[in-house]
Amino acid sequence: MTTLTDQHIKLRQATPADHAVIVDLLERTGLHTGSVTLEEGCTYWIADLDGVAGGCIGLEHGPGASLIRSTAVLPAARSRGLGRALVLSALTHASLRGDGMVYLFSSEAGDYWKRFGFEPATAAEIEAALPDTPQVRSGLTRGWIHDEQVWKHALFRPGVNGA
Repeated sequence: MTTLTDQHIKLRQATPADHAVIVDLLERTGLHTGSVTLEEGCTYWIADLDGVAGGCIGLEHGPGASLIRSTAVLPAARSRGLGRALVLSALTHASLRGDGMVYLFSSEAGDYWKRFGFEPATAAEIEAALPDTPQVRSGLTRGWIHDEQVWKHALFRPGVNGA
């Protein structure tokens, strides 16, 4: 039996050459891939487990806020800390870039996101905060944005909401 200490987990920032890897991970976990882009204003990470891509997460950036998207961990790689590592990486990146809020869409995994401090929000909030991000544009264009559950997480910003 392999234990967590026997496994090598590595997070790496995705490059444009990783687009196919991200699309494959999302397709294998049943998630949509249509608006996945590694263009300017988007950052993705891939979690490798023993040298094999096991998960990914994306972050689309706007002025003062970001949107987590495309969070996926392959079934065989679950319960090993990859998802948590990916989420914490994205939240840390958003905090370091000075974001005050991070949003996401999730109709089925609300309990998971609550563990990281996310709370329900509205489509109007995310439209106002991030109108130019690929996933929000896709939701508006294709008409699905108001059918999705929106979540938000306030980030600590020194000099703004604390010290």
